[in-house]
Amino acid sequence: MSSRPTTQITGPLEPGFESILSVEATEFVADMTRVFRPRVEQLLAEREIKQRALDAGQRPTFPADTADIRKGQWRVHTIPADLLDRRVEITGPTERKMIINALNSGASVFMADCEDSLAPTWHNIVNGQINLRDAVNHSISIDNADKQYRLNAHVATLIVRPRGWHLIEKHWLVDGIAVPAAFVDFGLYLFHNHAELKRRGTGPYLYLPKLEGYTEARLWNDVFKWSEQRLAIEPKTIKCTVLIETILAAFELDEILYELKNYIVGLNCGRWDYIFSFIKKFNQDPAFVLPDRREVTMTTPFMRAYSLLVIQACHRRGALALGGMAAQIPIKSDPVANAQALAKVRADKEREASDGHDGTWVAHPGLVPTALDVFNRLMPTANNLDRLRTDVHVTEQDLLTVPAAHITEEGLRYNLSVAIQYIAAWLGGNGCVPINHLMEDAATAEISRAQVWQWVKHRCLLADGRVITIELVEQLLDEELKKVEQSAEAATNRAALLKQAATLVAVLTRAPQFDRFLTLRAYDQID
Repeated sequence: MSSRPTTQITGPLEPGFESILSVEATEFVADMTRVFRPRVEQLLAEREIKQRALDAGQRPTFPADTADIRKGQWRVHTIPADLLDRRVEITGPTERKMIINALNSGASVFMADCEDSLAPTWHNIVNGQINLRDAVNHSISIDNADKQYRLNAHVATLIVRPRGWHLIEKHWLVDGIAVPAAFVDFGLYLFHNHAELKRRGTGPYLYLPKLEGYTEARLWNDVFKWSEQRLAIEPKTIKCTVLIETILAAFELDEILYELKNYIVGLNCGRWDYIFSFIKKFNQDPAFVLPDRREVTMTTPFMRAYSLLVIQACHRRGALALGGMAAQIPIKSDPVANAQALAKVRADKEREASDGHDGTWVAHPGLVPTALDVFNRLMPTANNLDRLRTDVHVTEQDLLTVPAAHITEEGLRYNLSVAIQYIAAWLGGNGCVPINHLMEDAATAEISRAQVWQWVKHRCLLADGRVITIELVEQLLDEELKKVEQSAEAATNRAALLKQAATLVAVLTRAPQFDRFLTLRAYDQID
């Protein structure tokens, strides 16, 4: 009897999909799943155990049992030449036009996202792999009636972000169980592209999302090692950057670098998911209520502490420390507002470069020149690795200091409006949405809906003295839904999707226990 994993793909086979979902590629992903899925399930179970401890009042600390790792003098493995200068990185989904524009944007790196900015419909996932393959071999193009899109001779270095450990791919079963989505995204990309990437003098580079600690990093290390052996790839060819976007990971920076030391080249301050994680992990504690979303910035003390700690930990180990996202979008219709938005971006990037970050993120090609100008001026060398920041002393309490909870009706309405608009677009297949001149993705939508739940849970007060009740939220939710339905932005969203999104926001807000991820609940509602 064959021990080959039983693979069943239930998603429709569109034209071109067969080249990605070949027998050899699907066997590779199936074998990876059989070897490592039990460990994914174990790590997810451990997350729940940790959450119950946090709910009971436990607070994270720098682990005592890994003190020797933090005190050690080890360093990460060599960084490839095309990852040494990452002063400006642009991010976006694996949509064909986005890939071309981002690679041509003048940024150092393009992070092609299979996760927070991509709605994981089956079409988007597999078509995204086609687009990545064509980007790697430089055949990617679009011919419209009025414009042609082609890659320039010089393009950004490509890094791919697979989905997090918590997500599954429901259209792909191995032995009757859904495959971890990370294995689909990583496995297909590596299988189809590692040889061509090597031929072009680059490599399979990854961004790893939402890790909650070093044991989750260890799993990725073992997956990388197994994959290289399975595909006869030279050891330590795969390179990764880990997004520090959970509060628990901030307490284990050295340990994460250590577990992945043969593969890792840096850490990134994933600011939006980090704020969401802060709310989620301490959702039961009224002392951890955050103010209006727009008041929580990288200059907020607990955010600044984490940013400085990332720089210090990385540079001590020879790894790069990447700054966070500038989500602004150029406002062509209003020069004054556009200048104000660019000033905010410039100030944010000046802080990052001055602190010692080695690069930063932007969400729109129009912001690349502004960010590039700042880093060219303040970081004339390829990176800031020589800035060890021995002057930084971040304590456990620094990472957990909560700002005063100033909550306004405007802030509450803003959260509800963003959540409705983003979730509606996501349900319609678009995971990267411009709203109020900001590029919203799943992480920012998570903050919005999480804050509403938190404020209702703890009966927080608005600035005018009113208690935030579920009745008040549902009244404002209905009002914001009507506004969105009447606005020009609603033209891209069917009325049914907006109502579906508003219903989901209400369900999430009324839930007695905090939902870990809105995308988990919403995933059943997309094809």
